[in-house]
Amino acid sequence: MADHYEVLGVSREASSDEIKKAYRKLARQLHPDVNPSEDAAEKFKLVTHAYEVLSDDEKRRRYDMGGEDSMFGGAGGFGGFSDIFETFFGAGGGGRGGRPRSRRERGQDALVRVTLELGDVVFGAHRDLEVDTAVLCETCNGSCCQPGTGPERCEICGGSGHVQRQVRSLLGNVVTSQPCGACQGYGTTIPHPCPTCGGQGRVRSRRTVSVDIPAGVESGLRLQLPGSGEVGPAGGPNGDLYIEVQVTPHPVFSRDGDDLLATLEVSMTDAILGSTTTIEALDGPVDLELRPGVQGGDVLTIKDRGITGLRSGQRGDLRVGVHVVTPTRLDAKERALVEELAKRTKAPAPRLAEFHQGLFSKLRDRFRQG
Repeated sequence: MADHYEVLGVSREASSDEIKKAYRKLARQLHPDVNPSEDAAEKFKLVTHAYEVLSDDEKRRRYDMGGEDSMFGGAGGFGGFSDIFETFFGAGGGGRGGRPRSRRERGQDALVRVTLELGDVVFGAHRDLEVDTAVLCETCNGSCCQPGTGPERCEICGGSGHVQRQVRSLLGNVVTSQPCGACQGYGTTIPHPCPTCGGQGRVRSRRTVSVDIPAGVESGLRLQLPGSGEVGPAGGPNGDLYIEVQVTPHPVFSRDGDDLLATLEVSMTDAILGSTTTIEALDGPVDLELRPGVQGGDVLTIKDRGITGLRSGQRGDLRVGVHVVTPTRLDAKERALVEELAKRTKAPAPRLAEFHQGLFSKLRDRFRQG
């Protein structure tokens, strides 16, 4: 069996880079696409197997110690040849129909989360968001090359982006094709990559994106900004930017669709006699009139003071549930007045009524019914 070092034409003290360089040189000369002769094919197998052994530190150590290895690396016949060829030249499909693939690819989408107050949801809001994504390299403008240089045609595949190999099988010689490992299927190499982006055509950077968030959004909703994501490799088209909305709970108001819900605490005397008051809504003050005899759980509706609908563009209502507050501490005079009122009104004795789970549940039901 031929000595692996002699096959590659290197000394036994050759470095890994020298071995790789020697193999690449011989592979260009003996590759079936360049030299279709049977003698070249046999030599190519020897060269490939020699490189498989000497490029692996452990295999090379065993070989130097006199260990034996078969022509094709053990079981599987052409297994060793196949593995090293695919490692060096790349494995996979057939080179995209014979055409080299483009370095320019679409960038990935980006996701940014924005927190809004409930008041922002009434009419919408404007935000300037800081986004950390890939942007176009200003040094090479996406060419991936050092200024003044450019890509060069791959010597292994001749610019096609793929290589072919001939393998013996029970059915005869089979020709397969896969992306070229020397240029990764691009058909060109970049001997002088851009020093700023390292040959990627893009760099990471923080930028500001201005976005108008429409009224009526809800927590979990994602807004899509086409073309505002990260730029693709080699200056490829931008992906999309998604804005995920999170609305913080409000201490006073809650939301039911496009309606706003609130609870108004009313004193017992105001509930009996009626009253006029001003409440502070999310978009300004609102005058509210309480009719005499208003009951706890009644709902007062204020039209068009809710949230502007995301799709309808129409505003919902502000619905205020009444909660009558009963005094817990009375002085003697106040107690006497209440007792006098009880005698005059002859209120009925306490009795069982329809069951409900708390005032809030009752108000919720009335909100939806009213």
